[in-house]
Amino acid sequence: MSGAGAPPTRRRRLALAVVVAAYVLSFFQRFAPAGIAQDLIAAFNSTASSLGVLAATYFYVYTVMQVPTGVLVDTLGPRLILLLGGLVGGIGSLLFGLAASFDVALLGRTLIGLGVSVTFIAMLKIIAVSFDERRFASLVGVAMLIGNLGSVLAGAPLSWLAQITGWRGVFVGLAAVSLLLALACWFLLHETAAGSADAVAPERAGSPRFDRTVVLSGLLLVLRNRDTWPVVCVNFGICGSFFAFAGLWATPFLTEVHQMTRNVAANHLSLYFAGFALGCVVVGTLSDRIGQRKPVLLVSSHLYAAIWLVWLSGTALPLPISYTLFALMGLLTASFTLTWACAKEVNPPLLSGMSTSVTNMGGFLAAAILQPLVGWVMDLSWQGGLNDAGARLYSVADFQAGVLLLAATAGFGALASWRIRETRCRNVWQRPA
Repeated sequence: MSGAGAPPTRRRRLALAVVVAAYVLSFFQRFAPAGIAQDLIAAFNSTASSLGVLAATYFYVYTVMQVPTGVLVDTLGPRLILLLGGLVGGIGSLLFGLAASFDVALLGRTLIGLGVSVTFIAMLKIIAVSFDERRFASLVGVAMLIGNLGSVLAGAPLSWLAQITGWRGVFVGLAAVSLLLALACWFLLHETAAGSADAVAPERAGSPRFDRTVVLSGLLLVLRNRDTWPVVCVNFGICGSFFAFAGLWATPFLTEVHQMTRNVAANHLSLYFAGFALGCVVVGTLSDRIGQRKPVLLVSSHLYAAIWLVWLSGTALPLPISYTLFALMGLLTASFTLTWACAKEVNPPLLSGMSTSVTNMGGFLAAAILQPLVGWVMDLSWQGGLNDAGARLYSVADFQAGVLLLAATAGFGALASWRIRETRCRNVWQRPA
């Protein structure tokens, strides 16, 4: 492609930019159900439980794929799996947009999750092997900031577009975008013999080998490392509650409990994502600047958990205050992004893909559990109310029961942050005796 003759630094940045663009798409797909929740209920006559399952299917497959993706990134490299991921995600988006039944939509959502599940770990690997280690958290923060454009678009812009053109056309268009990004990744990235993405020196390209014994021993090394698990737990609590709420239940919660219009609720969601995007840069940069991870995680995670108590109370809030709380919540949620740096720094450098994927699995596992579980709890206490379209109406108490699960999960993540090992922004792993 045109980047073939570009200077090394420029080519490295260009390749990373394409992967970040794919990450924007994955973020949009992750949070899209929240922006079109009412449309999905109307299209498939869904209950809260079935809507939760439809949204969470993405997280089920994403969770299962985290460790395999880490293994593939560390052995086969990100180039091939980014191509395949884009193709599969595009097919899933097409099926979801054209689905005439709930089952077809479920299959499409599953393929979307499978396709985009490789993007983030591949991006982390590229940053880890192609850029200065001391800039890892900062670069991940910037990538997250840009990637969060997808989540912002999945809020008010998606809600607005769905009301004008219909939600189905949006996902058909995304199928074409996914295909184009997959091809761009294939042509811009090159593989070194070590299996890392190298956009600088394609002449050294080789075919990385998959050694099952080395892979399993490396994975076991990460899993047996006691310093890995507190990081996973923090990711589970903070990231999981964020994904479950912002990925599905935030808009229904605001429209039903706080009597907001759909547009105002979508604005809250977009503000949450904007705060999160800004927080990704602020948190990573702050941590790198002070040379510590744990203090930033401790303060941010505890404040984040405290805000959940406000929503749990069901107190009516003036719009300026609710907007401020959503923006602050997004800013504080970003503290979980430090868990990837912590995982990388307490495990062997060559296993950065596996260690970050194991950590990332925590948040997606939590979301996969919480999204349908919140719906199940709400269905359990549902009193039988229906709206004019025949869809279920849930009371404030129903939503509070669901929010209690999310608040408890956030609290668990905050408590787990006390057990994280301070790395002072450098790799501290030592081979066991």
